[in-house]
Amino acid sequence: MSDGRWIDLIVALVLIEWLAFAVWHRRTGQGLSGGKLLPNLAAGLCLMLALRSALTDASWLWVALFVALSGAAHVADLWCRWPRRQG
Repeated sequence: MSDGRWIDLIVALVLIEWLAFAVWHRRTGQGLSGGKLLPNLAAGLCLMLALRSALTDASWLWVALFVALSGAAHVADLWCRWPRRQG
């Protein structure tokens, strides 16, 4: 199945996972909030969309766009996690 359907399924499962974490955090106050998970999951989702684009013979511009967006989400994730200096 190289038409991208597996990637669609994985993307759906990741979105369900994110929603479950967000609901769990909202109800219990435990775990990571949906907002804190978002940059990390966005980076992974963009990589999956880049793979899907490549598998479905989309234009190389789509692959490049999703890879670039994944890099930006990764930088955002690192920025959010980087310890701040107390001055």
